[in-house]
Amino acid sequence: MENKKSHWENVFATKNPNEVSWTQKYPKTSMEYLKNVNLSKTANIIDIGGGDSNFMDALLEKGYQNIWVLDISEFALERAKKRLGDKADLIHWIVSDITEFNPEVKFDFWHDRAVFHFLTGEESIRKYVTIVSNAIAQNGNFLLGTFSENGPLKCSGLEIKQYSENSMKQTFIENFEAIKCFTENHTTPFDTIQNFQFCGFKKNRNGT
Repeated sequence: MENKKSHWENVFATKNPNEVSWTQKYPKTSMEYLKNVNLSKTANIIDIGGGDSNFMDALLEKGYQNIWVLDISEFALERAKKRLGDKADLIHWIVSDITEFNPEVKFDFWHDRAVFHFLTGEESIRKYVTIVSNAIAQNGNFLLGTFSENGPLKCSGLEIKQYSENSMKQTFIENFEAIKCFTENHTTPFDTIQNFQFCGFKKNRNGT
């Protein structure tokens, strides 16, 4: 974990948002999916690997009241807090490796855009699947985005694991029903294209 943490602390300490590939000015895809889920404003929402992304800003703007942001990089979260100013007090901040996360509440919406694909070993993938299965409330929702089979093989100097719609569905089939899956091109701040695989899931009655 320390090696991973050091890597990401260094990334966020040395690069501005316009210098990393995942930056989005507005998280349109995620917000549109969230709108279709039709959650109450008091729903528990967590952004996995939220870093200093603009997803939390968009959630606050829409009036969501119970927001958690998890990232392995403390520097990333501190930068987000500074950007948000007084609004930072409205968010629950968690510094943790996702595979070490032990949530204290059940979440109605779990959002992960580009964390899961950094887990390349079977054990870490299994841990993630167990954690997300336990953390989401019955009938809760889960939106996952990874690099597709037409996407990059690396990100931020690290190997990633690509997913197809089928492999993503199979990974979570035990406790989740896939509601909507699609691919999408993301244009990076430096005008390159990354193809993402997204799947929106709903927790089924097999989940604990």
